[in-house]
Amino acid sequence: MQTAPKRVINGWAMYDWANSVYNLVITTTFFPIYFTASTKDAFGGDNIPFLGRTFVNSSLYDYTLSVAYLLVALSYPILTSIADTRGNKKSFMQFFCYFGAVGCSLIYFFEGPNLWMGILSFMMAAMGYVGSLVFYNAYLPEIAAPEDRDRVSAKGYSYGYIGSVLMQVIGFALVVIFADHPTISGPRITFLLVGIWWIGFAQITFARLPKTTKVEKAKGNVLTDGFKEVKKVYNEVKKMPVLKRFLRGFFCYSMGVQTVMLAATLFGSKLLGLSDTKLIITVVIIQLVAIVGAILMSRLSAKYGNLQVLMGVVVFWILVCVAAYFTAWYKEQGGNPEFHFYGLATAVGLVMGGIQSLSRSTYSKLMPETKDTASYFSYYDLTEKIAIVIGIFSFGFIEELTAHRGGMKNSVLSLIVFFVAGLVLLYTALRKQKQLQLS
Repeated sequence: MQTAPKRVINGWAMYDWANSVYNLVITTTFFPIYFTASTKDAFGGDNIPFLGRTFVNSSLYDYTLSVAYLLVALSYPILTSIADTRGNKKSFMQFFCYFGAVGCSLIYFFEGPNLWMGILSFMMAAMGYVGSLVFYNAYLPEIAAPEDRDRVSAKGYSYGYIGSVLMQVIGFALVVIFADHPTISGPRITFLLVGIWWIGFAQITFARLPKTTKVEKAKGNVLTDGFKEVKKVYNEVKKMPVLKRFLRGFFCYSMGVQTVMLAATLFGSKLLGLSDTKLIITVVIIQLVAIVGAILMSRLSAKYGNLQVLMGVVVFWILVCVAAYFTAWYKEQGGNPEFHFYGLATAVGLVMGGIQSLSRSTYSKLMPETKDTASYFSYYDLTEKIAIVIGIFSFGFIEELTAHRGGMKNSVLSLIVFFVAGLVLLYTALRKQKQLQLS
């Protein structure tokens, strides 16, 4: 196949520009800080009541995200089966885009005491984000030839980082401008703008992406056919030894990668006591470095191979977790870990974009030639989202369980288990790949 024209490639990448503002502003920077601060003010401490029990506010944030991702993950098989057989990937992508963007904007009305408003709107935003990504990712093998997929995938992530940094700067300016205003909240205006940004720039993508064609006539029960489709993909993957091992490794290290990305701000604010301004600046640094990281990993993979580079990146992530643990320990000993945290942020940024971009393109290379791209990427995204559910839930649970014996510091250290398991499984995939090449 040939790679699509530049106009289509850029249009596809623009969706990363559009929706990455959710990932940065809502889940990484402003909302976790705003959620913990507003609930602490409303309820007089970090322990807040919800659904008849008391939660640590940061753990409740983690649990909410886990539930949102789990709900979408369970619906993936049905949605993608319909998309593949009816040829309407773009329609589903649009639905989730609008659903998530509206959720972002509704967070504007969350002020702390109205906890349900914050929880439900946050869940809408998260579900819209992860729901649209499976259809977005499914376009990659349709618009890019195998030899171009690393480059195109990296381009999407690079667009996302640039766009999200611009929105981050706007949000930061609003926070500073309205810092002392009695009635206007900079973070809440930012949440509203994120929804508008997401919907607005997504129109470029929807205008340029090609329409997909039906694979077959729509028939059967959509509630059962989707799960049959997942079972079919699972049975096909079992027969592909390299892809099977890669997915297992991807599942394990994704539990660590995604949790670090989603909990980094909570780590800096609650455990290290950094100010909101310093955290926002740090996240901007992460995003800028991540652009370089995504491009660098693409070039390294072309020289050394995808699996080899992924293994090196996972080792780097293990070192990051160890360093984060000792940064928290240093804080407990009375030290000032501010510059340690900046170093960690730079390290995370360097490998954050690279591992995501390279994982997506590696999967698209290893999967077979098929018209059921949405079903295959549903399987990929289902793997990633279940990993996120387990990872972020474990992070919050360990924090609550060890609240008086290290708390979040222990959660960070526990992530090493996920990375080590992923590394071992990637090694088995590489060894099998070399065996097949020699045979």
